[in-house]
Parts: sequence; C-alpha cells; structure tokens
Amino acid sequence: MEALVQYLWQHRLWPPGQLRLTDGRPVTVIDPGRLNTGSGPDFFNAKIRLGDRIWAGDVEIHLRASDWNRHGHAVDPAYDSVILHVVTRDDCPIRRRTTGEIIPQLVVTCSPEFRRRCDDLLSRAPMEMPCADEIARSTPLHIADWMTSLALERLYMKADRITALLSQTAGDWRRACFVTLARGLGFGTNSEPLERLALSVALPVLDHHSDSLTSLEAILFGQSGLLTDASAPDDDPYVALLRSEYAFLATKYGLTPVSSPGWKRGRLRPANMPHRRVAMLALMTLGGFDLQGRIADCRNADDARALFGRSLSGYWATHYGFGVTAGDTTPPLTLSARSADILVINVVVPMLLAHGLAVGDLDAPERAVSLLESLPPERNTVIDAMARAGLPARDALTTQALIGLRRNYCEARKCLYCRMGHRLLQRATSLT
Repeated sequence: MEALVQYLWQHRLWPPGQLRLTDGRPVTVIDPGRLNTGSGPDFFNAKIRLGDRIWAGDVEIHLRASDWNRHGHAVDPAYDSVILHVVTRDDCPIRRRTTGEIIPQLVVTCSPEFRRRCDDLLSRAPMEMPCADEIARSTPLHIADWMTSLALERLYMKADRITALLSQTAGDWRRACFVTLARGLGFGTNSEPLERLALSVALPVLDHHSDSLTSLEAILFGQSGLLTDASAPDDDPYVALLRSEYAFLATKYGLTPVSSPGWKRGRLRPANMPHRRVAMLALMTLGGFDLQGRIADCRNADDARALFGRSLSGYWATHYGFGVTAGDTTPPLTLSARSADILVINVVVPMLLAHGLAVGDLDAPERAVSLLESLPPERNTVIDAMARAGLPARDALTTQALIGLRRNYCEARKCLYCRMGHRLLQRATSLT
C-alpha cells in the first residue's frame, strides 16, 4: 500500500487544487522530487507551496503518521531535510529532530476504483496479462518505444552483472568472460551451478593444462562434483581416468570441489544434461581461453555464432553423461543453431556492451542493439504468452524486451512501474 501512495505522489495522480494539509493550508506540488530507491526519505529535492510559502526539500511517505517514530526517523539526521510527510492516516503529529517544530502532513486516500484496478493488476499479472486490452489500444509507435526501453533495461542489467564479476575478479576481463560463458552454457536451468563452477577455478590453472582436454575435463568435472556423484559408475574407465587425474591436480593446486552445486537434471533432453555442458566448457578452454579477445573482433551475427562452433569428441561423441551411452542415436557434437544464438544474446552482446562502457566506447550500445536486431526471435513459453497478449516478437531485441517485461514487471508484480500498468491506472480517479 505504501508503494501505491509513492506511485500517486510520483505521478501527481490527484485532482488539481484539492490538496490541503492537516492544518487546512492548501498544498501545491511544484515538483514531487526524485524517487529514492535507497535509504533516506522517499523523494529527494521536491518543491512545494505550503500556504503562501515555497519550500524545497525531501518528502517522506507512510501509511500512518506514527510510522515516522516507529521507523526511527525522529532520531535520524537523514530525515532533517523532510519538508512534508504524506500519509493515509493522521494518527499523530511528528516533529523535526533539531528544532522540535511540527512537520507539515498531508493525508491522501486512494479512491475505491483506483484500489480495485491496482489490486486486479497485481493479483493477475504473475499468471496472465491483465493489460492486454490496453496493449491493443496502444499505437505501434508507443509499443516500439516501450520495447526498445525494456530491451535496453535488460541489456544494461546483464552488463551490470559482468561489471559486478569484475569486482570479484580484480578487474580480470578474461575471467569475467569465462564465468559469463559458463553461466550462459547453463541455459537458465543450470546457470547457477555452472557459474559457481567457473568461479571455483583460477584461469591460470586451466591455462597451464590447455593442451590436454583430459586434464581440463578432470579439473572441471572434479570441481563440479559430478565425478563423485552417485550416478557416475565406478566401472567406467573414463570416469576412473578423470578421477585419478583430478586427485593429482587437486593436490597440486589445492582445489576444492564446489559444495552442493545444485545440478538440475529433471525434464532435460539428453543433449542438455549438465555433463555435456561441462564438457563444452572444457572444450572452450582447450588451447587457452581467448573468448574475450575474439568477441571484440566480431562484426556481425555470423562472426558471433562462430565463436561457439567447437565440436565435442572422444567420450562425449557417444555419451550423454557418465555411463549414459547414446545407443543407436549419435549425440549432437556441436551446439544447435538455436543454442548458439542464445549464447550470442547472453554472452557476446553483454560482454560487448560492458567492455565498451568500461573503456568509454560511445558506440557500444548501438552495436549491441544492432547485433540483437540481426538475430531471430527466441522461442519459449514467455514469448508465446506475450504474443497471445498482442506483443509479437520480430527479432532477439524484442524477445529480450518481452522476457524483461515478464520477469521484472509481471512476475514481480511491479505493474505500478510498467508503462501499460501506468496507463491503465491513470484512467481511474486516484484520490477520494
């Protein structure tokens, strides 16, 4: 409910000329201020006319006036700059910490229609698209602008993840790329375990054995916990070889397997089993891991796809997992075209943007967007649901926007911050 009042204040959703303080003075909002998503008052740098005087400062919002004291604001210097307290219930006066003077309070109450619309949006959004009718009423230009904004938001979030990895890896771009690749190879289902695996191994260790695929697989499978998994048969010669090699290398480098990696295997096609993804990660380090440099040289989608064109061989040419043979069906030795495109979306594009932003390349966002626009749309249940709601996808840029919309707004019940939710709520009278 407090977030709803913040929303009303941020977007000025009240009838003009009807706001009055609890002491009867009229209130004119010249500028509601900037929403604060961190600690401190809810809105910074507001400008308000209270009676015949103009005030500049911060605004705090609560359900009850007494929440001011309950949350400790009465003794917090961060709230000394508050010029207005906006509440839905005035159950006590509040005072400024430094002078003891009463801080002006404004009571707002949402109209029943506004509350109904908001409750309807928030309750239905995680399961369906309650704003489908609003989408149908929107112009193509409005939809296109919305999709571009959502796609950029998702793209920058991925770039921010890489920036965070850099802080964990002492600014090592190559290792950040290695971890990003590992996460991408999880294709959502096993992204977390593969990321943890990549973070558990120093690249120089892999570099030192980059001429031996067996050693690389021993290190990564040993770290993954899959070598000691109950499903790894003791009578498999290749498992025995990897275990022996890992025991030697673990002692040499002080390696410790990832604790409780959390591999998921249910409802996966054989080609998507975690064993084959770890094997592909090992293959990508054969000859030395140089993906970061090769990404920088990409000029188009075909260049980007070619980065993931390596073929599995040896044991993995006939096995889906340890002891799991393919029988009469030959396992795919390379990633599918669809999988390669997903890796371009989740590895190449974010790495291009993150590195470009870090070095001050102003053209990096445009190149990242152009690469996404050159890729076909992704295919999954989210994209299908969005198409039924009137948001078809024409390319990977659009599908990234739609996935971001679904994950970050619909499922998170953040309709108040979504353009379509905002338009729907604006149609209702906001305050009583």
